[in-house]
Amino acid sequence: MKSIRLREGKERSLLRRHPWVFEGSIAKGAADAGETVRVEAADGRFLAWGAYSPSSKIRVRAWSFDPAERIDASFFQRRIARALALRTRLAIASNGQRLVHGEADGLPGLIVDRYAEVLSAQFLSVGAERWREVIADALMAASGAARLYERSDASVRGLEGLAPRSGWLRGDGASEVEIDEHGRRLTLDVASGHKTGYYLDQRDNRALLARLVRQLGCQRVLNCFAYTGGFSIAALAGGAREVFSVDSSAPALARASAHVPLNGFDPALHQAVVADVNAHLRSALAGGEKFDAIVLDPPKFAPTAAHAERAARAYKDINRLALMLLRPGGLLLTFSCSGGISPDLFRKIVAGAALDAPADAAILHRLEGAPDHPTTMTFPEGEYLKGLALLKV
Repeated sequence: MKSIRLREGKERSLLRRHPWVFEGSIAKGAADAGETVRVEAADGRFLAWGAYSPSSKIRVRAWSFDPAERIDASFFQRRIARALALRTRLAIASNGQRLVHGEADGLPGLIVDRYAEVLSAQFLSVGAERWREVIADALMAASGAARLYERSDASVRGLEGLAPRSGWLRGDGASEVEIDEHGRRLTLDVASGHKTGYYLDQRDNRALLARLVRQLGCQRVLNCFAYTGGFSIAALAGGAREVFSVDSSAPALARASAHVPLNGFDPALHQAVVADVNAHLRSALAGGEKFDAIVLDPPKFAPTAAHAERAARAYKDINRLALMLLRPGGLLLTFSCSGGISPDLFRKIVAGAALDAPADAAILHRLEGAPDHPTTMTFPEGEYLKGLALLKV
């Protein structure tokens, strides 16, 4: 077993069970891509077993902090079984679930979502890549799923020296899938949909929107960055009579429009608008439009903290425009999925937008991803999705 020796004092994060070792923390040692290594403190003490990545600034991702652990097929079987057992205990109101959430489930670089009887997996690190076939077998055995599609096409694979790859890994057939979410029907394509096919992390926030639209009597709702209309369907389920879905993707909005009659709603209640969101918000403001509820669920403006300043300006601008477009008493659900924007910074950005609007708003809820996308105490970086439900006063 090859060893990686850390510099003096660089063992502290591993002693806190944080799973990453950065390039600059290593004094000596190397291994092949994805090879299991023994990580040692400067004095030779055992710290962790991890997967070595010669291309990434995150040079080692820890599999286990137990010196007696063996990183073999049975290790992955146990970790996957544990992750699935947690989801069973959560009693999630959908057959679309995240089964494995990377570091939070002790499997760095592995993301697995279940859409009915189809699994969709991303192998995003060289460690997960090295064990790809073993992991695929363990997933099929533990989940009882019929098929497994691979979506290892995310750009982060490039940081690991890995080429993108997608296609059926176990089984084959049509990539179109329908799931049930809180009693609502949604379709997706695991081959071409965003991420692994859909945004399961927003499941409970969509349900919250439906409740708040009904509670507050919101009739006119604007869903920005709407994608395939999950929040739009939730708004209709809450009793909205006019719902506008705005996105730059015509194919995504075509699916959003198809979801309306699929869920028994009158298509006349929904309008799909193919447009740049920022430009559309400015146009609506110039036209004197007002809304009872607005959803802002933009793409990742700040993938890392280095992009935070530029992203903050973009988040502030769209939130300022949304607050100006809301009627008094109106509802704003606003989100950031940028890892480089902390929840506290996001709240400050939105507060700055309110000051510039000018408007005031009460925080009804602080929002995060669904519980099958857990954030653990030892890996706070996993808290990428954060949001606020605001009532304009």
